Order: sequence, then C-alpha cells, then structure tokens
Amino acid sequence: MKMTARALLAAGTLLAHAAGPARAATAQVFSPPASSYDAESANYTGASNGTLQNGPVVPGKVFDRFVQIWFENTDFETAASSPTFQNLSQQGVLFTSYYAMTHPSEPNYIAVAGGDFFGNAVDDFRAIPMNISSIVDLLEQKNISWASYQESMPYDGFTGYNYTSFDYIAGSGDYTYYVRKHNPLIIFDSVSNVTDRALRIRNFNDFARDVNASAIPQWSFITPNLVNDGHDTDIDFVSQWIQFWLNPILADTRFNDNRTIILLTFDETETYSINNRIWTLALGGGLPAQLKNTTDDTFYTHYSCLSTVEANWGLGSLGRGDTNASLNNVFEFVANVTGWKNNGVSGSSPDIPLLNITGTIPGPLNPEYYVPFSAPNTSAVGAGGGPVFQGPGLNTALTAASQPAPVNLTAKGLDTPWAQNPGYDYPDGTQVYTSTPSPTGSASAGTRSWTRGEGRVAMVPALALLGLVVGPLLVL
Repeated sequence: MKMTARALLAAGTLLAHAAGPARAATAQVFSPPASSYDAESANYTGASNGTLQNGPVVPGKVFDRFVQIWFENTDFETAASSPTFQNLSQQGVLFTSYYAMTHPSEPNYIAVAGGDFFGNAVDDFRAIPMNISSIVDLLEQKNISWASYQESMPYDGFTGYNYTSFDYIAGSGDYTYYVRKHNPLIIFDSVSNVTDRALRIRNFNDFARDVNASAIPQWSFITPNLVNDGHDTDIDFVSQWIQFWLNPILADTRFNDNRTIILLTFDETETYSINNRIWTLALGGGLPAQLKNTTDDTFYTHYSCLSTVEANWGLGSLGRGDTNASLNNVFEFVANVTGWKNNGVSGSSPDIPLLNITGTIPGPLNPEYYVPFSAPNTSAVGAGGGPVFQGPGLNTALTAASQPAPVNLTAKGLDTPWAQNPGYDYPDGTQVYTSTPSPTGSASAGTRSWTRGEGRVAMVPALALLGLVVGPLLVL
C-alpha cells in the first residue's frame, strides 16, 4: 500500500532550504537497510508505487541493459587498496584512466545526464530549464526503457533539496540520507516537470519490486544513500554495502543477465589538488569473458557513459560533451564492435586535460561567471550516428561561439535564475504545485511562470544586466 506524502513528512523532515556544510566521513558502523537486496524496507522510506511498466527490449549492439552505480568522493588509490574493490575488479575490466569532470559532486551528476555541467561549481539547488536535453530524450527516441533508483528518497519523483528520515543506523533520531544533488535526472525540468518521466525516478522499494518482477529497465542510474555511497563514511563502509547489496544481486539474472553491463564509479576524487582520476569498473554478464580481470588505460570521462550508450543503441546525441572528441572516448569493448574510433589518448598522456578545475568555468549555473544557456552543437556527430537532439523552443542562434562575456551576478547580490525551486512535486503520484520559495534566496535573479499542463512551461526572463538577458525564453 502506498504511503501518502503526509505520512512521510510526518515521519521525516523535508528540508527545502539549502543544507549546511557537507558531513565529514564518520566512524559509523554499517547496518543493512533492508533484509536483502530484493526486499522492501521502511528505511528506503515510501512504499513502492508498483512495478515499472516497460516496453519491449530494444537490442543493442553489445548490451541490452546498462546500469550505472555511483559512489562518492574517493581517490583512485583509496578504492584500489580496498580488498572488496580488488575482488570486484576480478569480475570486470578496470578503467585505469577514467576521470570525473570537475568538483564538487553535483556538476558531475549533471554532466553524466546532460553532457555538460553548465559552469556549476556548487552543490546548491539547481533546476535546468525545459529546452535543455538529457540522456532521457535520446533513450525515448528509440523506445529504450529507463529509470533512476535513489536510495532513501521519500517517494517517486520527489523534487526536494534533501530528505531527512529515521536514523536506522543509530536506531534513534533522524538523519539526512537523501540529497537532490546526487539525483541527476531530477535536476532537468525536461524530466522532472513531465509526470510520466518524473515517476520513473524511484526509490529502493521500487527497485526491489522491479527486480522481483524482472522489470529492471534497459538504462538505469543507481545512487546509494549518503552513508552507503561513502559521502558521509569511507571506503570500508561502502565495501560493506557492496557485500550486502551488490555482490548478491550480481548473481541474480533478473538484474544481471548475459546482456547486462554494470558500471561502478565515483563522482569525483576526494583530493581536489590532484587530477580527477577515479576508480571505475565495467562488469556484468554482458562483458566479454576475456576482459574479466583485465585493465584498460584508455582515457575516459563521465561523458564516455553517454557516448558508449549512444554507440550501443545507435542513438542521437546531445551535441555537448558527448560529442567532444577530446572527452568522449567510447568504452573500448563497445567501440571495437560499433566501429567508433577513439582519440588514442591513454594512460598518463600529457594530452589528458586538467579536470579538477572548479569555480571559474562560465555557464548558466555559475552566478560568478554567468552566461545564458547556449544551444548544443547541432552539426556534431556523436558515437551513435544520429542527429543532435533539440529541445522544444530551443534558440539555436545562441551558440557557444556567440556567447556574451560572463557577468558576475554574485557581485550584484544576485544568484543564477536556475537556483530557484520551480515549485512542483509528486507527493501522491500526481504533479502538484507549492509556494516553496527559492532555497538559495535568489528570487530577484529571475522568475519562472509555470503552467499546470504536464511538461509545459513558460520561463520569462526577469533580469537584464548590461544588455544581457539572463533567462532564455521557451516557446510553447
């Protein structure tokens, strides 16, 4: 039976405003959040809304299912020193030159879903407008099923900044286990403002239901909660979660069959002063047997997750980082089958760019170096060979080459317009609007005017600085 939002919010505290500083890793003792990987639990908070309904399987060239599981804030060497991660590497191919895009966490999650982090350099509330595309647009063009599973998220489609629920580890009190910044698709209005899409962002109770019904979709993004992903803990705690949840499910063909690839990675390094190399492993029943317990030193990034999926299913592209030949190498075992030619950069090559730079990259999500959203490169050729997806109402005239000079909104006491909470949510499985204010206090930076129709939104620019309109106008 589905738990209502009122019951959920009575059991926990919804923090709609910006949270305080990130918790440091603590000496918490791992406690299983459920009785098994395929069991529902009150610690995942809301009850399942039922089994996911997917269409027929769309065959890929190398795999039919792609699952990403992300952990947090760990240097390559730290993960590589863990016996649990060493044991896992025997089951797959370890990417020894895989890099995150920047710091801190949130821009990396945005990048893997949208092909760009749009200058973001914080973990604050962000809501990317409707005409900016994501991997969901590409998947749905080919009728490929997808979902995101977020541990300890209160209910399907939850759009809040974070969620505090019962502290099941301590056995008393409350703990903030879920954060929006680790949920990449919810940040894109083109997903979260469309009910059918928003409800495909599910919690682990839904995951258990979907596994038991053999209904795991073809593309999935999985985020453990803040202790199980290592954000508030350490690599040993993550290892215990792997032993509880991941190791058993790897033997379950309802999740991991002979056409499944599972990618384990981290959002970023813990140490900001080094380049952003992170431990990343591809495994699963669909991995060629000869690649197990091997390494691949090809230069990959989070954009490679997009280009690899595009190559496998012959998709279109986003025309952003997924088509940037310096950053979009396709996983070699997929490139070899699809005919994609990688750029040849590998190992410790001096051609690997610095990917630990943060705070100074212009973009619409950076109030100190603000520029408006630009159109993707519509002439780009991606690894899937299809056309660049263009969102509805996209102004293709504003390109990266024609961007105006960045504006420092912070110096003017303003924030980016995309720091505002658009005010919709799905507490009972349908879209409702609230009067939630901007969580970062940036109401003066821009305004949004939202219609009640699903997925339809008019965004009206409210601020012009030095002749620069900061909010793009969407044509309905």
